Amino acid sequence: MINDSDKLDRTFAALADPTRRAILARLASGEATVTELMQPFEISQPAISKHLRVLERAGLISRGRDAQRRPRRLEAGPLAEANEWLDRYRQIWEESFERLDDLLSKLTTQDLKRPKTRHTANRKRVRR
Repeated sequence: MINDSDKLDRTFAALADPTRRAILARLASGEATVTELMQPFEISQPAISKHLRVLERAGLISRGRDAQRRPRRLEAGPLAEANEWLDRYRQIWEESFERLDDLLSKLTTQDLKRPKTRHTANRKRVRR
């Protein structure tokens, strides 16, 4: 059995490659065969098949059966799990930015309330 950490590792490893991300983007609009998925790329059929195996092992796509065709389709589950994992960190960053916004707002308000002084008026002129 694959644990959650391994699933997440496989998902992010699969998403690390731009060709695989492009394949997923294509499958987001509907299922497609290997031949159809090969068309926009200048790579061989064995190379595209390797990319598809990586995506299948990560659970990001599945293989269907339609007569002689074996179309691939997008599986959203692993992407949702990766998004949930990223969302936890997004919340941490948003909270940090909110605290920074509050601090900057306080500093700006304090600076506006501070009386303006001319530093040059307070300096003694030195004559030679």
